[in-house]
Amino acid sequence: MFGELPNFIDTPANWLAMRMDDAEELAAIARNLAQRPGLAGIFVFHHDVEAAWNAFKAGYKLVHAAGGAVSDEQGRLLAIHRLGMWDLPKGKVEKDESIEAAALREVEEECGLIGVELQEPLCETWHTYERNGRQHLKCTHWFHMRADGEQALVPQKEEDIQEARWMDAEGVLLLKREGWPSLLPVVNAWEAATRDPA
Repeated sequence: MFGELPNFIDTPANWLAMRMDDAEELAAIARNLAQRPGLAGIFVFHHDVEAAWNAFKAGYKLVHAAGGAVSDEQGRLLAIHRLGMWDLPKGKVEKDESIEAAALREVEEECGLIGVELQEPLCETWHTYERNGRQHLKCTHWFHMRADGEQALVPQKEEDIQEARWMDAEGVLLLKREGWPSLLPVVNAWEAATRDPA
């Protein structure tokens, strides 16, 4: 969060609030987060949001990805288990591929589905990671999708996916509890999109 620093901020547990006077300080703030494993996140305040965002992005290779929060006819959510964490199917957007096409392709490949139907955009999430000594900033574009829940799910083993599973309400709570924290806005948007309007 950027903006003017208020006189008082009530941060969640294990979060830090910092005022940044110079946009170039953001790299040091990001390193501070990486060196404190118990720290969940940092609220950063700066008077020029665009300058701060550009300074932050300059330290990373930008990656675009796309994925889906997929519903079946029973109202369940499709999830995958990869590298010890619950996740939603997603992957990199290939050169000359639309974001929508990438989202559908990744869901079908990672879960062995056919005939997945795109519904509406849900949200974007951002996260960072290191690969081969280089820092990456990934923007994932999320879509609500629908698929036939009677199809056999085939996890894409070559992508280290151990399991693909339709999650009922209890499973969605498991995903929220034991999935990546960056998935919470996606699951919340999916729940809002699939909520019975009555």
